[in-house]
Amino acid sequence: MNILICNVGSTSLKYQLFDMDAGEQVLASGGAERVGAAKSLSYHKNHLTGESLREDAVFPTHREAISAMLEHLLNGCIRDLREISCVGFKVVHAKGVTGVQYLTEDVLQAMADFNSVAPAHNPPYIAAIRQFAALMPNTPLIGSFETAFHANMPAEAYLYPIPLELSKQHAIRRYGFHGASLEYLSTWTAKTMGREDLKLVCCHLGGSGSLCAVKNGISIDTTMGMSLQCGVLQNNRIGDMDPYVIFYLVEECGMDLAEVKTMLQTKSGLYGMSGGISNDLRDIQEAADQGNEDCLNAVKAYAYGIKKYIGAYTAAMGGVDAIVFGGGIGRNSADVRAKSLEGLECLGVKLDLQKNAHAKGGDDISAADSAVRVYIVDTNEEIIVARKARALLTAQ
Repeated sequence: MNILICNVGSTSLKYQLFDMDAGEQVLASGGAERVGAAKSLSYHKNHLTGESLREDAVFPTHREAISAMLEHLLNGCIRDLREISCVGFKVVHAKGVTGVQYLTEDVLQAMADFNSVAPAHNPPYIAAIRQFAALMPNTPLIGSFETAFHANMPAEAYLYPIPLELSKQHAIRRYGFHGASLEYLSTWTAKTMGREDLKLVCCHLGGSGSLCAVKNGISIDTTMGMSLQCGVLQNNRIGDMDPYVIFYLVEECGMDLAEVKTMLQTKSGLYGMSGGISNDLRDIQEAADQGNEDCLNAVKAYAYGIKKYIGAYTAAMGGVDAIVFGGGIGRNSADVRAKSLEGLECLGVKLDLQKNAHAKGGDDISAADSAVRVYIVDTNEEIIVARKARALLTAQ
């Protein structure tokens, strides 16, 4: 069974083709960048032959990028598109829908109903899914919703303190995201430690990031809410903030609501705190090392937010057995890991600074005498989605 997994961004497309009957072998991978720009980039690797290709291209829309991907797959990976059993997507959000679903018109409409709370994710996904449906009309399209991992959170964790009738009428609650990554981090750790009865704080840290308290394999709380705008600060999204700042900006500072919304979505987080230096932590860290105080404060605020949530989730679970870092920043920034864990010896966390400085995916970077293990994990969201898609297909 060959399953194609696609990850759609507003200007990008990434994919992996798995042979699920051959030990989940990756047959091909690749993607497109700068979709919609005057000049795009296409890259593809045939894992059967080792051949790879990277070239400039022109992709006015995702349709052209998808067509190029299918052409690459037919050039040595598969002989016919009918060899693809389904296309799976790591979809983000839908009103009244979660779990693993066939992407019917009803499900796409449920996604569209939440466009306002996932504006950077739902519209491009919906558009790309429709393009797949046009190009591969006989292939099932399956979505694994990022909210599903958090579906069993207790009411005290997901309810908002607003009038209850509004919550019920408009489906307003904490949903949580990054489910595929957080599920991978938690299951990897359980397998590595040989235990299912674990209290974990899983940290998916990238351009978009969230933390999750996982107890006995179940998400009991997470930093993101109804939208992806809360929790720890992100590359250019706000994270936690007093909501009355919005009213102050509109009522007293002369901004209109549309300006504030754009600011919160695209000009805040690391980008805003660094004074517009960059929305990439690597650039901000470099500037901080050269003495830029704004950038230093951005890095420190980011790590401080992570530390606070680690402490809060340890309290919520009544202890912690391991802290797990994944995502681009979680894997690659020794400085963020060190700053985030500094001072947590009171919780039994003791980092080995030497291991941390030279760590790679799969490493335990805690000190030998640490009561709490600290792991770095190379997250594989695509295989999580592929497994769920296969389960839905074979359940028929």
